[in-house]
Amino acid sequence: MKRALAAMALSVLALSASTPTLGQNPRDLEIYWIDVEGGASTLFVAPDGESLLFDTGFGGNGDRDAKRIYAAAQRAGLRQIDHLVISHWHADHEGGLEALSKMIPIRRFYDHGDGVQPEDRQRLENYKSVAGANRTILKAGDTIAFDGVRTRVVMSEGPAIAAPINGGGPNPLCANAVQMEPSAPENLRMVGLSLTYGNFKMATLGDLDWSRELELACPVNKLGTVDLYTINRHGTLADSGSPALLGAIRPQVIVVNNGPRKGLGQQDDRAKPIAAPGAAPYERNSYLRMVKTPGVQDVWQIHLSLLDSDPAHNAAQDKIANLEEGAADQGNWIHASVGRDGKFTISNGRNGFSKTYTARK
Repeated sequence: MKRALAAMALSVLALSASTPTLGQNPRDLEIYWIDVEGGASTLFVAPDGESLLFDTGFGGNGDRDAKRIYAAAQRAGLRQIDHLVISHWHADHEGGLEALSKMIPIRRFYDHGDGVQPEDRQRLENYKSVAGANRTILKAGDTIAFDGVRTRVVMSEGPAIAAPINGGGPNPLCANAVQMEPSAPENLRMVGLSLTYGNFKMATLGDLDWSRELELACPVNKLGTVDLYTINRHGTLADSGSPALLGAIRPQVIVVNNGPRKGLGQQDDRAKPIAAPGAAPYERNSYLRMVKTPGVQDVWQIHLSLLDSDPAHNAAQDKIANLEEGAADQGNWIHASVGRDGKFTISNGRNGFSKTYTARK
């Protein structure tokens, strides 16, 4: 009996050790990419426990996405969301807000403003009713006071950030960069963030399109270099993922917050390149474009793409959090623990696989 109890105690300790929680390493920045089936929801927890959530996934479906975000918040030991950034008013980014707000208190709200298409107005009005007087409209160049993590708005409705950050400067890749016609208006108004913690730098740009990426990248790379990048548009790089931007920011690791049939693997015929004599050819397959970008060490995915499940067009399965769809989908997360020295460890919630990286100086 004593041996059985001792074995059980060791099992519990092992499970606790494998579960990243706020109390285990208070000096780290914790990041959770949440499986909202291609809705970009990402939870950041600063070393002192302050939290920032970027987007809330879809609504409906039994409040699936709100429940998954709430579960991640509980796992991180949170009793509230201190900062919520809604990148834009599309259903896959704002839809889970109302349900989430009934599960956990949300203190402050940030967005790009009241520019909206008629089909998205109801979501804007819903957001305003939830945010009330705690709403802040962001402009490029603003900062969000997030403890110990320098959080800068690099893009919002209006011009991109004016001055380069993180070592940005003239970008030689602009000389023969392909131009692309602008995407839908909401993808032009998008809030995009740069987060810096000690020697670690990352960016998340939501659904920002190719034309707006070039505002950040050309003729000057205003975003600088990053160690970790949440790729735009859930990995649908038909009208995003410009080589001029990716090649300039040189991410070490890319995370794809996709769904099984949303994002990576999708073809988007609406993306229209603008004819330009001498424009450089570029890799059309989204996954291959990422891994062929100089400096990229690894790509991690929330989902295996079931639109294009070719192993050559997806990450290795130990770096994919979910392999199924529908009732079989477990909603596993990808987690990163980031030290001030720039070392960061990424873990797969499905299988416990993890890998540690050292940020470039």
